Amino acid sequence: MTVLSAAHRRWLPLLAVAALAALLASCSSDSSPDDGLCAPPGVESASSAPTNLAAAAQAPDKFTTDSTAPLSEVDTSDLGLITPGTITVGTLSDAPPSICVNSRQQFTGMDNEMLRAIADKLGLRVEFVGTEFSGLLAQVSNHRFDVGSSSITTTDERRQTVGFTNGYDFGYFSLAGRANGPIKGFGDLGPGTRIGVVQGTVQDDYVVNTLHLTPVKFPDYATAYANLKSGQIDAWVAPSQQAEGTVQSSDGMTILENTFSINNFTAWAVAKNNPKLIDALNSGLDAIIADGTWARLYSDWAPRPLPDGWKPGSRSAPAPELPDFAAIAARNGTSDKRSDEAAEAETKGTLTQLRETFFNGEQFRKALPELFTTGLPNTLKIAVASGVLGTVLGMLLAVGGISRSRWLRWPARVYTDVFRGLPAVVVILMVGLGFGPVVQDLTGGNPFWLGSIALGLLAAAYIGEIFRSGIQSVESGQMEAARALGFSYRRSMTLVVVPQGIRRVLPALMNQFIVLIKDSSLIYFLGLTLAQRDLFAVGKDFNANGGNLTPLLAAGLLYLVMTVPLTHLVNYIDSRLRTGKA
Repeated sequence: MTVLSAAHRRWLPLLAVAALAALLASCSSDSSPDDGLCAPPGVESASSAPTNLAAAAQAPDKFTTDSTAPLSEVDTSDLGLITPGTITVGTLSDAPPSICVNSRQQFTGMDNEMLRAIADKLGLRVEFVGTEFSGLLAQVSNHRFDVGSSSITTTDERRQTVGFTNGYDFGYFSLAGRANGPIKGFGDLGPGTRIGVVQGTVQDDYVVNTLHLTPVKFPDYATAYANLKSGQIDAWVAPSQQAEGTVQSSDGMTILENTFSINNFTAWAVAKNNPKLIDALNSGLDAIIADGTWARLYSDWAPRPLPDGWKPGSRSAPAPELPDFAAIAARNGTSDKRSDEAAEAETKGTLTQLRETFFNGEQFRKALPELFTTGLPNTLKIAVASGVLGTVLGMLLAVGGISRSRWLRWPARVYTDVFRGLPAVVVILMVGLGFGPVVQDLTGGNPFWLGSIALGLLAAAYIGEIFRSGIQSVESGQMEAARALGFSYRRSMTLVVVPQGIRRVLPALMNQFIVLIKDSSLIYFLGLTLAQRDLFAVGKDFNANGGNLTPLLAAGLLYLVMTVPLTHLVNYIDSRLRTGKA
């Protein structure tokens, strides 16, 4: 009775955290949704064309088509779509206002809303799937997605991997940094400057090959900006739209200088061997330009003047009719307001900024319902599926590793060495992108299956070693006694040695399962729909939408609620097995 009471007392803090989280979740419903940074800013937030431009770096436009086919001539049944009638789109969730997830848990942003409008013109549905930018073009090329939508700047190097539509937006690079810091422009960047970029983007290439500097690379825009705010990097080079939508003058940050992006425009990526889909999207783009839809969406999401000599769509598409954004910006005094807010932010103390960044109660309450209803069940599904596979395969590896036959022993050792030496992300991408197209009819494009298999293959290498060490730790006298009683070698192992070995390694097995719970977040690299996101992915989306790291902290608390009780449970079981019932 005393042992059980002590165990219950150890779990009380975790139970209190779970109860508090559930209480906050029940109180988090809002009558009016707040889309945060993912809300369209509207035409009244217009900004004038940048006057602080560095030297131009744009290349001549040699890819825009002269014209497009009329919509009536597009055969939507012959577009090579993964799912007939549906355009499967790989996109991001952390780059407002271009691409993001709003408070109603819908993929939106200017890029995706324009793509929706084009699909409507073509009579097709759109299904958005979240992924990471570093793997997006490869996933489009391998037909994991029909289209990549992520404010992708077209370059000659990228055209070797995928094809592109005509441009729907232009691009500046923005240099963001502290408002009153020593860096005022690109000319102030040097070898000692910590420059943040998102890995694999054109900004990454610009810093390396044009500025000849070594950047600090991040997986997404939200993480890069968080590091800028915390002072881990000195400056951030980002697409202008992401900088305008993410950089908050209230954080003491501002856009220091701009430059034209290389090759001038952004477009949607499509597999190179699917020119019919590229032509259909180009026709749809010209159609939404002609009927004013493009101008309406552009004015809502990215109200800024077009650069001289550039317009969206084909060369024959009409020039869009846009409001006078420069006049609106001058009337509203946008730049003066940003400067005043930046100066005010400089007075905030470190503890105040820490509290606002990590311990924002409003952001915590907003994120909890989605973390409970979507993130938690998916995390458990992936962890359990990969854990069962890893345990079964790990036992086979352990038996093979201690076998007297070298035909069993050596393959088990090679497998263990290979999968213990490879990074988890590499294995997930190899399994997901390598076998995904082959078994697509079986999996239905759901990354859970291949992701769980990849994690199970990784876990098996470690679990096999855990089982092997436990089995070999059993005294040889146990085997000798079993054989003396008339058991065969196989029955001695099955009934005597292996059960004792498993009991001895229960804590280590539970540690491996806890690792699987946390590694489930890596499946995000294979692309997840909103309903498939795990805890980390949900927290990451809320982080991008609100510009605050509190949702990631909330996700971390739920990881703790799952893992800490498991640790105490296995310790209690291990103690009971060793000492028996009191």
